[in-house]
Amino acid sequence: MLKDRQERSRLARWWHDTFDDWFFRSLIGPAQTRSAVQGCDQEARDQWKRDLAARKRYSQEQRERRRREHEVQHDELRAEQHEELHVD
Repeated sequence: MLKDRQERSRLARWWHDTFDDWFFRSLIGPAQTRSAVQGCDQEARDQWKRDLAARKRYSQEQRERRRREHEVQHDELRAEQHEELHVD
């Protein structure tokens, strides 16, 4: 029961993180910084700025995650090669 609730919570969190701003993003188009939200009210511009910051943060986190994974794989390969050299 607890796992079911946690799983639903994770799913709900993912759903809201993914789709809460979907309609807003579909209205304003791609993430651009120049003249992207002209003619909108201040609240819409602020939401657009928050959305753009969230996209940039997510992209940066993904780049860092991939870099760490690559470093771990590279270090493991280097350690294996080092062991092979010293076993002979």
